[in-house]
Amino acid sequence: MKQLDMNSKEFLDELDKTVEFTDKVIKQFGWVYNKNPEVNESIQMGLARHKLLYGKRFCPCFMVVPDEKKEGKYKSADDRICPCKPAIEDEIPNKGVCHCGIFCSPDYEG
Repeated sequence: MKQLDMNSKEFLDELDKTVEFTDKVIKQFGWVYNKNPEVNESIQMGLARHKLLYGKRFCPCFMVVPDEKKEGKYKSADDRICPCKPAIEDEIPNKGVCHCGIFCSPDYEG
């Protein structure tokens, strides 16, 4: 597996793109960020890492595994590409927060 230097220009550029991505997600769905900035930063770093390693922003809270059907490709073991279907359809509407904790409903008090 490719090793990433989290201080490299490549990673920092991808992190900037990922922050822009998560900003767009909260606007699109009317969500807000978690009140704890450390949670948000941690998830954004994980999303950026997965984008560089696997080519997609797989949820950093779930396993990424090789795709048996496509040589050299990967998939989320739980079909979790950010923003994931479980977060959109169940977690945020019913619990106020996605599994990872970055995206919250505006009234979430967590």
